[in-house]
Amino acid sequence: MAITDKIYLKNHRQIVSQLDVNIPKGAFKGATMDVLYSGEGLTKVDDATRDRLLDFAEDFLDPENPDDLYTGYPERQFVRYLLELRAQGLGPDAIVDVMGDEYMLYAYPGDVLSFLDNAVRTLEAAETLAEVEGNQEMERKMHRARQALSG
Repeated sequence: MAITDKIYLKNHRQIVSQLDVNIPKGAFKGATMDVLYSGEGLTKVDDATRDRLLDFAEDFLDPENPDDLYTGYPERQFVRYLLELRAQGLGPDAIVDVMGDEYMLYAYPGDVLSFLDNAVRTLEAAETLAEVEGNQEMERKMHRARQALSG
């Protein structure tokens, strides 16, 4: 299961109440994104919620090519965001706090830790493959990325 399947709307019940329509808790579920980021959905929520939803839309739902929106673009952008937060030295608890503050999203710290651990293991494998292939430049790149995530 992808980490984006484990990212949820903070204050889900409050948002559903304001919208007067039931939507899934998952932030990256199609129905959630359709309702929340339509013009009508944004007009029904309070100002603080609207501001954070607009920040989310701007940062994750605004590809150069509009067709990319339906090819996993938001999920890839969000994964990049999580990896950047980790590279800044934040741990799983702090990452969850930042997501909540910036976008009104939450996740369980254990899910974030598992995602980060898998990312480190993937980079470790890519580093080993680059070494086997004799690609020193790629090996160094993977090593630096792994070190940034490992802390």
